[in-house]
Amino acid sequence: MNKNRLFLWSMVAALAGFIFGFDTVVISGANLPIKELWTKDLSPWFHGFFIMSMALWGTLAGALFGGIPTQIFGRKKVLLWIGILYTLSAFGTALAPNPYIFSIFRFIGGIGIGVSSVVAPTYISEISTPAMRGRLVAMYQFNIVFGILIAFLSNYFLAGFGGADDWRWMLGVLAIPSIIYTLLVFVVPESPRWLITKKNDLVGAKKVLSLIGIADVDAEVNTILKANQHDAASGASSSIFNKKYSSIFWLAFWVACFNQLSGINFILYYAPEILERAGLAKQDSLANSIAIGGTNLIFTFVGVYLIDRLGRKTLLLLGSLGYIISLSAVAWAFKTSAPPNLLLTFLLLFIASHAIGQGAVIWVFISEIFPNKIRAMGQSFGASVHWVFAAVITLITPYFLDKDKGVLKDEPWKIFVFFAGMMVLQLIWVLMKVPETKGVSLEELEKKLVKD
Repeated sequence: MNKNRLFLWSMVAALAGFIFGFDTVVISGANLPIKELWTKDLSPWFHGFFIMSMALWGTLAGALFGGIPTQIFGRKKVLLWIGILYTLSAFGTALAPNPYIFSIFRFIGGIGIGVSSVVAPTYISEISTPAMRGRLVAMYQFNIVFGILIAFLSNYFLAGFGGADDWRWMLGVLAIPSIIYTLLVFVVPESPRWLITKKNDLVGAKKVLSLIGIADVDAEVNTILKANQHDAASGASSSIFNKKYSSIFWLAFWVACFNQLSGINFILYYAPEILERAGLAKQDSLANSIAIGGTNLIFTFVGVYLIDRLGRKTLLLLGSLGYIISLSAVAWAFKTSAPPNLLLTFLLLFIASHAIGQGAVIWVFISEIFPNKIRAMGQSFGASVHWVFAAVITLITPYFLDKDKGVLKDEPWKIFVFFAGMMVLQLIWVLMKVPETKGVSLEELEKKLVKD
């Protein structure tokens, strides 16, 4: 097998995750300056909706509808268009004259993120082999956290660079990787499974499989064709809501739901503010945000290394235990006014738990459990659930966290108790319902999970 070529194509698709991660977190550095400029005299709801959560509503729209163009037009064309959306968003937010124009371009960037969370894992999953699928799809998550770290670093070093316009530089610099990614997409081929399932292009699919280095291309094509024929013979529809897919539907729903009920986006979006509330000065809070990004990157390496060795279920179990311990400790630190550096340590433990568990697993797991016929739509559903919860949590956070007007302005520890409780429920769900998928071909997983 030509592992180098397979790795290259997977990495290009996974670079969409880098921009995803950068765009997700870069707003944390712009949060307070924009509040001072545009929204300090307005309600927390206005700031939460138009500034902090607008990209997530765009992400939700992209995730909801991204499966449609991915299924119709193919994986490669959609990968190209999300690069264009990212570039438009970077320039638009950096030059925005008011919060409303700013919100429009944040929404556009969010659409790119949402669609990328559908198409990139789907594409990588479909060009991978069972032995490498976990690691290759997990590169998407690795690039997300790498983007998060670079965003924290960028925010830190650009603080003071442009005076009152620091935040514009923080957001505008995203145009550089967006343009590079868009150009690189031209070198990747179309997914062979899409070519067979949607276009019946056996010649094109065989060419791609041969370039990847599949030893017996004809046998691989026949396996994909048989899986498609089984779908047709069993009367399986293209709707993920078909009764045959009920177990897969709920697996995707709960893994996406619990991912956000851990509080991960809440902590990443509001890291500087949380650390300031804990007693760190503004510049210290930005610097310690880098520690959060670095921890995320290091332990994502660990998760990528382990996902095809220990398996998806084992990593979810380890992550759940880490979540429960760390979130409970953060709540205790806020409740007792523990030293800020101790609270930061607990937050880093939380980030490590996420990186090894849910962070490494979610996009891999959703991308592999759905059959070829509905994979793009299934990925769209799972990503949509993920982003619904992310958007809602980000929207309502200022209502609870705001130091002047928030409901829990004096008791932020209660938020972390809630997240810890959700992770207890995740632990129970993983133990009782989650199957292991490592080392199994996509077609074999279909036989295992789809009800006849």
